Amino acid sequence: MTGSNVLFIMSDEHSRKIAGCYGDPLVRTPHLDRLAAQGALFESAYCNCPICVPSRASFATGRHVHQIGCWDNAFPYHGEPPSWGHALSRAGCRCDSIGKLHYRGSNDPNGFDNEILPMHVLNGTGDVQGMLRRPPPKRPSTQQLAGDAGEGDSTYIAYDRSIRDAAVDWLREAAASPPDRPWCLFVSFVCPHFPLVAPPEWFRLYPLDKVPLPRLREPGDFPDHPVLKALRSVQDYDDHFRDEEHVRIAVAAYYGMVSFLDDNIGRIVAALDEAGLGENTLVVYGSDHGDNLGTRTFWGKSNMYEESAGVPLVMRGPGVAPGRRVRTPVSLLDAYPTILQAMGEPVDADLPGASLLEIAEGRDPDRTVLAEYHAVASITGVFMVRFGRYKYVHYEGYRPQLFDLDADPGETRDLALEPASAAILAEGERRLQAICDPGEVNARAFADQARRIAELGGEEAVRKAGNYPYTPAPGEAARISR
Repeated sequence: MTGSNVLFIMSDEHSRKIAGCYGDPLVRTPHLDRLAAQGALFESAYCNCPICVPSRASFATGRHVHQIGCWDNAFPYHGEPPSWGHALSRAGCRCDSIGKLHYRGSNDPNGFDNEILPMHVLNGTGDVQGMLRRPPPKRPSTQQLAGDAGEGDSTYIAYDRSIRDAAVDWLREAAASPPDRPWCLFVSFVCPHFPLVAPPEWFRLYPLDKVPLPRLREPGDFPDHPVLKALRSVQDYDDHFRDEEHVRIAVAAYYGMVSFLDDNIGRIVAALDEAGLGENTLVVYGSDHGDNLGTRTFWGKSNMYEESAGVPLVMRGPGVAPGRRVRTPVSLLDAYPTILQAMGEPVDADLPGASLLEIAEGRDPDRTVLAEYHAVASITGVFMVRFGRYKYVHYEGYRPQLFDLDADPGETRDLALEPASAAILAEGERRLQAICDPGEVNARAFADQARRIAELGGEEAVRKAGNYPYTPAPGEAARISR
C-alpha cells in the first residue's frame, strides 16, 4: 500500500491555551501531551474563521471563507466546492466521518463514503438570525451559558461518548479487513463547546480554589474599539454570572470537558495502536476554533484574540519527527494538502494552504495565515493576518489592531496606536491585500446575507425565528429564545 492512513480528530471550541502541551499548568491532557511528544506541535495554529460553520467549510475545502462564501452559521457547506473527501473518493480511497460536521445535511454530496452519527446545522438552515448585523440584535440565549455551568451530564457528553465508541469500533473493523488503499477517518467531537457541563469525575479534577479567574476582566482592560464593543454588547454571556465563584464553576467545567475530550482521544489512539495500525497512520488533532473563556469578559469565540482564533494542532505518524515544536504560522486550510500528501495522492496546485508535513520540515517560515469573520454580532468584516511574531487585525471601515505576540502574548499592548509601528502596520495591510481586498469581501458578505434574509421572508421573519445557544445534538430539541 502506497501512502499512509489518516486519522483526523477534531474538537469544537478548544482553545490552544488550555492544553498541557501548550503550557497550561493546571489542565490534565496526558493523551494530547503524549501525541505532541511523539510528533509535532504547531505553536501558531489558527482557524480560518472563529465560528463553527464557516470554519468547518473552510477546513473541508481547503479554501478561505471569502473564496467559498460560507460567511456565517446560515451558510453551511453543501458539497461545493469539492472537499478533500471528494478528492480521496475520486482516488478510490475510503473516507468516512464520525460525529459533528455542521454542514447543510447528509443528503448533500459532502465527500464522505459514510457519515456515521452526523450532526448538521439546525433544520438545514442554521442560525439565520446571525445574518442580522446592521445592527445585530440582542440574543437572549446568551444567558444559558452561565445558567448551564457546572457538573453533570448533557446531550453533548452523551454524543461524544457515542462518537468515541463508534470510532473505536471502526478502527477495529478496519484492522480486521484492511483495504488495498489508504483510508481516512474524520472523527469530530462537540466538546468542549458549551453547554459548560462536565461529568462529575472530570469536573472534580479542578477544585474551585485552584481554578484561575480569566484575565483582563477589569473595566479598564476592555479594548477601546467600536467593533469589539458592539460584539460584547450582543454576546453578553458574562453579564449573567452571579459572582466570581460562578465564573470559576464555568472555567472548571470547561477544564473538565477538555480532560473528558482528552480521555476520548486517548481511547481512540489506543485502539488504533492496539489494532496494529499506528505505524502506518498519520494522526492529526485540531479544533474548529477556540474559546475566550471569560478573557476580557468574552465567552465563546467570534473575535481574533489568541483564545478565540488560536487552535491546538498536533500530529504524529510516518514522516513526523518526534518532539518537534513548529513556530511557523499554520491554519486549518493546511489540512487538505496534508491529508492528500500523507495518503500519496496529488494535491491541487491552486489551494492556498500547504502540507503540515512540509511545514514541519521548515517550508516557508515567512508565510502568512488569514482568518476572517462576517458572522453573528459583527458590525463589519474582521480580518486577521499572522506573520512572524506579529498579528494584524483589520476592521473594515474602522481602525486596525497590531500585536507583537513574542513580546506581548497576552495581547494587551495595541501597537497600532503607536506611531513607531507604522512600518509593521503597513506590512500587515500589504499581506492582507495580497490575499484579498477586504472592502470587496465585506461588501460581498453583506450582499449575500441580504439576499438570504430576503429569501427567508425578510428581516422581521428572521428576527421571529429566534436564536439558540448551540446546535442541538442528534435527537435533542433546540432551545429557541425569541
